[in-house]
Amino acid sequence: MSMMRMGPGGAGAELIHADGPVKAMEIQEELRQRRTIKKTTDTGKIRHVAGADAAYAGDRIHAAVTVLTFPGLEVVEKTCTVGRAPFPYIPGLLSFREGPAILDAFSHLTAIPGLIVLNGHGIAHPRRFGIACHVGFILGIPSVGIARRLLTGTAAVPGTGRGCTAAVFDGDEVIGMAVRTVEDKKPVFVSAGYGVDLGQAVEMALKTTTGHRITEPVWHADQLSRRCREEHAGT
Repeated sequence: MSMMRMGPGGAGAELIHADGPVKAMEIQEELRQRRTIKKTTDTGKIRHVAGADAAYAGDRIHAAVTVLTFPGLEVVEKTCTVGRAPFPYIPGLLSFREGPAILDAFSHLTAIPGLIVLNGHGIAHPRRFGIACHVGFILGIPSVGIARRLLTGTAAVPGTGRGCTAAVFDGDEVIGMAVRTVEDKKPVFVSAGYGVDLGQAVEMALKTTTGHRITEPVWHADQLSRRCREEHAGT
């Protein structure tokens, strides 16, 4: 039985659907005024973390969500949904392409996580409202964006040791952090999504990482979305 509901962000799934890029950007501009990017979450009370990612086969999207214990990082629930991508890929509008399918996957969970980690950006975004902000806001669950590359802004290269960081700047504004989650591997780019500040986002990125640079929740979601795509190949 599904237990996930649209949460205290006060939003509904309709706020992640748009009939074109102009409307999509209008929605982002509206919602950025209502987001909560501050320390409202006690990370010491988090017992489960979720990761979300998606894989594609043409315009078919396979959205996966995995729920792990925290801090143990053991998988306790996973789900994958299959649908059609409703929006073409346009830089800065990823949430309108993947978000509806990811929200559908979340709707099938019974375990409600205390934090969501998404493969994408939070406020490290041209309009300061990436997919991590969008999904977290709609579900009313604190969220963090962790991406393999920058969408906007610049950052120095952090030191090679695990935990080394370098701020991501857009002009004079710090919008994220380049974080070395695994020693001698490429850094990832971490930004606050919803209900957390940047310090907490970096903290949780490191606490949910073991051997994979993109964090365990996202790594498991990535693997699940790929398996789901393989299982549906040719159907």
